[in-house]
Amino acid sequence: MGNSQQQQSQQQPLSLGMFAPIYWPVWLVVIVMWCIARLPMAWIFALGRGIGWLAFHLARSRRHITQVNIRRCFPELDDDAQQQLVRSNFAHTGVGTVETALAWLNPQRNLSKHYRVEGLQHLQQAQAQGRGVVLVGAHYTTIDVTGQFLAQLGFVDVMYRRNKNPVWEWLQTRGRRHYFDGVVERSDMRQIIRRLQAGRAMWYAADQDYGPKHSVFAPFFGIPTATITVASRLAQRNESPVLMLHQIRNMQQRTWTLRFSPVLENFAQEDAQIGAARLNALLEESLREVPDQYLWMHRRFKTRPPGQDSFYRKG
Repeated sequence: MGNSQQQQSQQQPLSLGMFAPIYWPVWLVVIVMWCIARLPMAWIFALGRGIGWLAFHLARSRRHITQVNIRRCFPELDDDAQQQLVRSNFAHTGVGTVETALAWLNPQRNLSKHYRVEGLQHLQQAQAQGRGVVLVGAHYTTIDVTGQFLAQLGFVDVMYRRNKNPVWEWLQTRGRRHYFDGVVERSDMRQIIRRLQAGRAMWYAADQDYGPKHSVFAPFFGIPTATITVASRLAQRNESPVLMLHQIRNMQQRTWTLRFSPVLENFAQEDAQIGAARLNALLEESLREVPDQYLWMHRRFKTRPPGQDSFYRKG
């Protein structure tokens, strides 16, 4: 870890309040994650599948959300195929949970032989322009395990959402600072702009629902979906090139593929609505290839246009 990363890690000290009894269950999870992160890779994938199997049977609310999302996005599939996709998605989500332990709590472990990379030249050419890069990702189930490869590039920072639990906030920021010089909370736009102006690439997930105030409705699997417009605002502010990062897991080979799209031409000149639709279309194209590797258990369609009922209401 470089000096700047060491300095940033020191800025997230542990406090006595984080060891209060209310947080002991979280610390127990951290200890278990630390142990898991040292298992052989075959065991990690097997354990992740097992966790996904348990979650499918026990996490009824999340299973309901996943079923609704998949039914809405893949209506062409019959009931059996949709249910199989739900089960496979829980397996990938379980593996992704274990991979997060690997990334955050065993950063010295060399994962280079497990990475496959496509289109890296697009990112390098964008970075060479010297205006920073807006690297748009999404909540694939592989979202954190690919951080080690991105860190090797030397110019990628990451945007994240603060967690209300102080132990988990400490864990996620500390875990990501093993790899990234900049781990920037999403509301700190001043630092984000400053890093782009310094020629850095800012990686963030553009697919969470933050409500209508910060979003436009753009089609995603044919559904009007609240989509944040950060990419458009950053591109316009600093004339930074925009491209997407897609992440794919191969369960059998135990590898992860990072796929960089070409730069989205004229993105900064486009209306935010058009930009959001372009990003959603690219994500949809990728997910049709690997439909079970997205975090379908989050309420992607929580915010509906005026007059439309919630997708997730039971009964």
